[in-house]
Amino acid sequence: MFQDLGFTDSEERKLRVQLAVRLNELIDEHRLAPAAVAKRFGIPQPHVSELRNYKLGRFSSERIVRFITLLAV
Repeated sequence: MFQDLGFTDSEERKLRVQLAVRLNELIDEHRLAPAAVAKRFGIPQPHVSELRNYKLGRFSSERIVRFITLLAV
C-alpha cells in the first residue's frame, strides 16, 4: 500500500501501522483513558491521541514495541 504511494520506507511504515493496531487493541482491552496511557508511557497526552489516530510520524517501530511491552506486563 505505502509502496504504491511512492514511499521509500514503505515496509517501515507498514510495520508501524501493524504495531499501532496491536497497541490500540491493548489500550482498549485494558480500558485505559488517554491520561493513564500518557502517564504509563511517559509521553504527553496529545501524543497518545496521535497514536490512537495512527499519526505515527514521531514514533519509531522500536518505540511502539516498547509501549506494547509496557501494556503486556
